Amino acid sequence: MLEIQTTHLRLDVVVLEITGRIKIGREGKQLEGAVDSLVSGEWKKVIFDLTGVTHIDSTGIRIIVMSAGQVKRAGGELRLAGANGHVEQALKMTRVDQIVGLHPTTVAAATGF
Repeated sequence: MLEIQTTHLRLDVVVLEITGRIKIGREGKQLEGAVDSLVSGEWKKVIFDLTGVTHIDSTGIRIIVMSAGQVKRAGGELRLAGANGHVEQALKMTRVDQIVGLHPTTVAAATGF
């Protein structure tokens, strides 16, 4: 199961607090839908807070990369925060951290936006 809460770190920065597993199926589609809503709402500064993510599979990795591209095409930027353990390892092993900024906290991710 995947839970997504939308919060605002600042007036111009939106944070998706993601809890659970980002994987193929309903969970992946749920995250894609959340990103679609943000982009159509013209949010340009987006942070995925991955602190509560316990698992990510190849589909989850693809969704993060595709989301980064979608936000960029809309004139914005996606950053990642709080990944740890298996999730952080998977993002680094697949070099997603070379495409999307990976930060220890949401505050660190918002710095320099």
